[in-house]
Amino acid sequence: MFPQRLDSTVAYAVAKAMMDGFNRHYQLFRTESSRAQHRFETADWHGQQRAQRERIEFYDLRVREASIRLEREFKAGEQPMDVWHQVKLHYIGLLVNHHQPELAETFFNSVTTKILHRSYFQNDFIFVRPAVSTEYIENEEPTAQPTYRAYYPTRASMHETLVALVNDFGLSCEFEDLARDAGYVADAMTGRLGDVKLRANFQIQVLSGLFFRNKGAYVVGKLINGFSEIAFALPILHSQPAPGLAAEAKGISGQSDAGKLAIDAALFGEDDLLILFSFARAYFMVDMGIPSAYVQFLRSMMPRMPRAEIYNALGLAKQGKTLFYRDFLHHLRHSTDKFRIAPGIKGMVMLVFDLPSFPYVFKVIKDYYPPQKDTTREQIKGKYLLVKQHDRVGRMADTQEYTLVAFPRDRFSDELIAEIDKFAPSQLEISDRDGDGQMEVILKHVYIERRMIPLNIYLQEAFDMGVNEPAAKAQIGRAVVEYGNAIKDMVAANIFPGDMLWKNFGITRHGKVVFYDYDEIEYITDCKFRKVPIARNEEEEMSGEVWYSVGPKDVFPETFEPFLLGNDAVREVFMKHHADLLDAAFWQRHQARIQAGHVYDVFPYDQQKRFAVMHSRAHAD
Repeated sequence: MFPQRLDSTVAYAVAKAMMDGFNRHYQLFRTESSRAQHRFETADWHGQQRAQRERIEFYDLRVREASIRLEREFKAGEQPMDVWHQVKLHYIGLLVNHHQPELAETFFNSVTTKILHRSYFQNDFIFVRPAVSTEYIENEEPTAQPTYRAYYPTRASMHETLVALVNDFGLSCEFEDLARDAGYVADAMTGRLGDVKLRANFQIQVLSGLFFRNKGAYVVGKLINGFSEIAFALPILHSQPAPGLAAEAKGISGQSDAGKLAIDAALFGEDDLLILFSFARAYFMVDMGIPSAYVQFLRSMMPRMPRAEIYNALGLAKQGKTLFYRDFLHHLRHSTDKFRIAPGIKGMVMLVFDLPSFPYVFKVIKDYYPPQKDTTREQIKGKYLLVKQHDRVGRMADTQEYTLVAFPRDRFSDELIAEIDKFAPSQLEISDRDGDGQMEVILKHVYIERRMIPLNIYLQEAFDMGVNEPAAKAQIGRAVVEYGNAIKDMVAANIFPGDMLWKNFGITRHGKVVFYDYDEIEYITDCKFRKVPIARNEEEEMSGEVWYSVGPKDVFPETFEPFLLGNDAVREVFMKHHADLLDAAFWQRHQARIQAGHVYDVFPYDQQKRFAVMHSRAHAD
């Protein structure tokens, strides 16, 4: 029971110290995010990548600092539970009128669970549900920006309004031709609106902060007319950007040096925005005074995207993790199906299971691996951390990492329990941890990621239809072209997937191919790409064994072929579009450019939507 009186002499001081720790964290988070604009303006791409990577570590560092302070100043771990009840009540009081209350609650949970014994992790001690509403939070400070700005153009003033809208972001770089770009955008918006009557409420709303990621800045907003809303995003790049590898293969060229700015495209609708904010991309940097207001605005544009994933996309991964777990518990309470071994080929390193009604998979590192997998649990965790901190370029799934996760025992099939007990017994505990009479399956360490259709299953569905059927041919073509594009985008991010088998890639609902098996990934720059040596005699040529020396980081691209191209229909598409992936020279060439400091462009939208491509094509026509 909560105390009737707040009579502890130390409880308020503990709560205030914890709030000070959170405020310091968010101030540092905002400062680093706001510096993204300067890095964009100066084309400091390596600095942008470094900042994106380092910002992910901020949260755990601040939690550690706060925990150490509470132990040093208040011996927090020795305080009785009555005091901790009062700490939470005082903390709730400090959340009133706070601009980031939901983030502060998550910070409280992180610090508290670091200090207290796990048996105290219950509603009375942590925020299982939010205690303070995030609705209608306003920042009354004189220098504060509103969450979004509204513009009210007519058809005649659309162009003029768009020029003003972009200038209001205060970018210090000059545009190559903003009037031209605003004309492109105005034409695109007018085309999207069609001949509809513009209602009295016709307006353009844009979030006040630019969204920075890699080499781009994005204006994010929506068109409102009557009862209809159209989400949009405008990517701003330095003019003459270097192309992504997939674009380069199509002959689109450019340079990576900083130039004047240009609006590169106009993206419209929920699907375009979902791809832009995808779980397979690096987190955005955007300066937000009231993050919940940004999330609410974005959710109105992408109602199918869970709030947890929006917080992730904004770089607030711990809040995303909190919300995901709340959503998961809610789903468990309102569903009855059982966890099962996930469909597909079983992995050698990861044991994967899912709940059919829940769109995520759960991955547990096995206790032992076959001889060809020369790795350890810590090395595997290191690979997953690398991906978390790296630019995922839309091709590597983000993962949420949890420890000591409890599931109801009656939701696990006996077959799944036997599988975990066989391959990962060190990670499994079955007990009534909470003492409530309900047995639980407790997994000591688990990764959770979005469920996709494994690419091998997607291809097999096409094979089963018959490879000469038009629908099957189209499915094979899409899958194989996207697979190659995914690998080339990963090359652009300095990532070699290691195990390139179809089973390690998945298809998203938007038809994008995404990689999700990270135990063998390496930096491209750490690999040595070689051609298979010419056999010196007939015995070597006919040998079924590898007769040449192979170093630990040696890669022979031509040897991918037997494992990937056993099906003639697959081979035909692959060799037409991606034969260069079997050539060591392709990998060596891009490795050399990365080592020389070049940062590739990888576009989170179709190349055909770029204004430069559209208008050069129109000119050619």
